[in-house]
Amino acid sequence: MKKNIGKADKLIRLIIAAIIVGLFYANVLSGTIGIVLVVVAIVFALTSLINFCPLYPIFGINTCSKRSDK
Repeated sequence: MKKNIGKADKLIRLIIAAIIVGLFYANVLSGTIGIVLVVVAIVFALTSLINFCPLYPIFGINTCSKRSDK
């Protein structure tokens, strides 16, 4: 898997995941919507940790900066 998630994208995903989980445990989010959002938060956290989003290649997105090895 080629990396396709940049540093800013990774940070945003982790912040969103933390907010969702925090709202769920504070009982602001509950029920089915809360569970679905927690699953989304888990996916965000996992994709940011492995630096790869499987949807990005489908849409031709790559937020990872290109390094020049000159």
